[in-house]
Amino acid sequence: MNQRTHGRYADFQEPYEPSGAARPPNEYGPYESGPYESGPPPRRRGTIKRILISVLVVLLVVAVGTYFWADSKLRKEVDLGKVIDRPAEGEGTNYLIVGSDSRKGMSAAQRKSLHTGGSAEAGQRTDSMMILHIGSGGPTLISLPRDSNVTIPQFRGSETGRLRPAMGANKLNAAYAFDGPQLLVRTVEYNTGLHIDHYAEIGFTGFANIVEAMGGVEMNLDKGFTDKWSGADFKAGKQTLNGAQALAFVRTRHAFATSDLQRTKNQQKFLSALANQAASPGTVLNPFALYPVMSAGLDTLVVDKDMNPYLLARMFLAMKDVNSGDGRSMNMPVSGSVGGNLQWDRPKVKQLVNELKSDEPVTVTSGG
Repeated sequence: MNQRTHGRYADFQEPYEPSGAARPPNEYGPYESGPYESGPPPRRRGTIKRILISVLVVLLVVAVGTYFWADSKLRKEVDLGKVIDRPAEGEGTNYLIVGSDSRKGMSAAQRKSLHTGGSAEAGQRTDSMMILHIGSGGPTLISLPRDSNVTIPQFRGSETGRLRPAMGANKLNAAYAFDGPQLLVRTVEYNTGLHIDHYAEIGFTGFANIVEAMGGVEMNLDKGFTDKWSGADFKAGKQTLNGAQALAFVRTRHAFATSDLQRTKNQQKFLSALANQAASPGTVLNPFALYPVMSAGLDTLVVDKDMNPYLLARMFLAMKDVNSGDGRSMNMPVSGSVGGNLQWDRPKVKQLVNELKSDEPVTVTSGG
């Protein structure tokens, strides 16, 4: 090739490579000029990403809004800070869950249909009392029979703020009747030595309304029973209880030989079923089911001033787990009776409280 030709076509010729030398491949392979892109084009991927972010933001806003809505509806009326001479806190968290016989806001027709008797202004007592311990070893639910023979100690009046003298031996449910939730907490702590962290109470109407809002609660009864006092009339087998039937189920005691102890077992069984159904995907993931249930419960639930929706949800989830194999339910250990009232087995109670305080597995049996 002469110089003229070389100069004329030099810009179109490939660089000279020695014979036999391999052409170095680029980073995409020997025959590729660039990366091969799969999937949707960049613009479409950006649209999908924006949609996902928008959905997450909406869900976050709804969740935060629901939290503050629920928190605003809680009746934070119980000030545990005013309870005197409290035992030291232990491991885990202890809730005192109370079902009162309050008829406040009930019409005469409602009192008749629910078989509650009394009047809307009748004095309140506690129909059911339970300690729920949540710790590393799983939840433990302990029923406190309302006819338990306990000491009502010195306390500070919830309205007057003045110290009141001890009342001595009494039924446990009398403490609430004398001076409400704060004296009940004081009495439970004094007789057990266990620190109560949170308090939750619901009356007759609120209890029935929650069950109705859920469309009833399914139960499987081993035996049928009737009780003219509570209005109970149940057959054995699987059935769905409405609000009035549920209230009758947890209140019945005259139908049983061990009236108060069997009633507490029924209360535990029902509350576990209620919590299990309330926490099911069919309720939690369905806003048309979730919000009516939440509203029905929050409107009538009385709690301590430090309670919030997270702690309340934790309480319900623990109740759900009680009978699922992850927890345990029991009655407060009893050893007999005094004047018709149940006497706690003090050595067992002491052992039980020590195990709860240390967040150890509960080995104590109920007895009685």
